[in-house]
Amino acid sequence: MKQLRAFVYTVRLGTLSRAAEALFLSQPSISLQLKALERELGAMLLERTRRRVTLTDAGEALYEMARPLVEGFENLDREFQAKTRNAQAGRLTVAAWSSTIQYLLPELVKAYRERYPDVHLQLINATSKDGLALLRADEADLAIGSMLDVPHDIAWAPVYHYDPMLITPPGHPLATKDDLRLEDLSPYGLILPPQRRTTFRLVDMVFQQRHVPYNVAIEVGGWDVVKQYVAMGLGISIVTGICITDADRETLAVRNLRRHFPQRSYGVVMRKGKFLTPEARAFIDLIRPGLLTHRDYDEPGHSER
Repeated sequence: MKQLRAFVYTVRLGTLSRAAEALFLSQPSISLQLKALERELGAMLLERTRRRVTLTDAGEALYEMARPLVEGFENLDREFQAKTRNAQAGRLTVAAWSSTIQYLLPELVKAYRERYPDVHLQLINATSKDGLALLRADEADLAIGSMLDVPHDIAWAPVYHYDPMLITPPGHPLATKDDLRLEDLSPYGLILPPQRRTTFRLVDMVFQQRHVPYNVAIEVGGWDVVKQYVAMGLGISIVTGICITDADRETLAVRNLRRHFPQRSYGVVMRKGKFLTPEARAFIDLIRPGLLTHRDYDEPGHSER
């Protein structure tokens, strides 16, 4: 176990010196443990350079197997205490996209807090890219959001599905137009989230695939701002149904665009091989009971770091 800990920490932190500091050991001690591990397994696991260490194919295979073992062993005492408390206390960190925190999570958080009032719950507002980084760095137990591309080391379980919606000011020509076509949107300026966001990428993909021109008048972050600008008559927008409320339908004309644009799915995002705490399992079971029994969250995956 000491050798495996030295190996996992070295890979995770990138250098022998950082691993030694984290494990309160000397760098030569870490080096000896790594050499002993390679000798015992009969394979070279790491290629050492002046700045970092990189994994060989054999090292990659061992890291996928060893990381959950080391994490599970290190968390054994805490997990035992948590299990005996039946997730009544502890800590849970969830990364989520801003729209998810604002529109999807409130009722879930309320139910979780009512059931587990002693759990310290931390919600981190993160983009998709930042959320994955938090999962890989073990700074978040899980993430909730939407994904287009799922990396090899990540498991995603979609749960909620929302239609794409066209929003315009009341009285806009598109608000009541029969047989709404994609080409009908071309003359009007779109108000969309920044280009790095999933919504922009989806809208651009559909227009490009259909060879239909479109015009982005304003790029702005935050669904509330987008809806406000549309209501002011500054343009039209294509948003996900997750952000449409009853109050919005009083100030905006809302039309379903599922005919032209794909649905957006939101769900649980986890790092494969992650040792889930009872607090995390309880949160996921609240989203959908038994969700974990049907997913590959516990399979090891190639690290994308």
